[in-house]
Amino acid sequence: MDEEVLRAMQRWPNVPAVYGWLALDRRGTWLIKTAAGRFEPVVNAAMREFIGHNYAHDQEGRWFFQNGPQRVFVALDYTPWVYRLDDAASGLVTQTGIKPRELRTMLIDDDGAILFDTELGVGVLLDRDLQPLLARMAGLKGENPDSVLEAVAQGGAVLGCRLFGAVIAVAPIGAADVPRRFHFIAHPAPPAGRPEC
Repeated sequence: MDEEVLRAMQRWPNVPAVYGWLALDRRGTWLIKTAAGRFEPVVNAAMREFIGHNYAHDQEGRWFFQNGPQRVFVALDYTPWVYRLDDAASGLVTQTGIKPRELRTMLIDDDGAILFDTELGVGVLLDRDLQPLLARMAGLKGENPDSVLEAVAQGGAVLGCRLFGAVIAVAPIGAADVPRRFHFIAHPAPPAGRPEC
């Protein structure tokens, strides 16, 4: 987190948290609630960077943006991370610009979305990066990447593939099981009797 944020948290430790005002969609876009009650993209680049630097989670698995002394809980459209392809060693980068070092597992959900489990946590692959990902991927026995994904999705088997210079497992997962398996709360809510902000 930014140093100024840490100092603000120390000066004002009891500022009430905010719920229902910030969201992360499946494409890695931060959305903020307007006065009219609609969610619109955060378009200011400095604000997006500030959110990214101060994005974290608590022990309960609720993801938030620490805005100075105030914690703003984030509603997740799917996962806490959205990965896109990058030329880094791992080949991926998050919506906040972090490059994971350890690719643990590739997962295919029941809707055909690709997720990655890394040391940062689980994240969905940006949909427009699916075809470029397949171009970088190979089955362990030279199989076509599409056939590996299809075998996992249809047969429920755990297979392997070569990706970004490493061998990783490819496994199925139900989309509804993702929050429980990876210990996060997609839609944090205030305690009973408390308003969203």
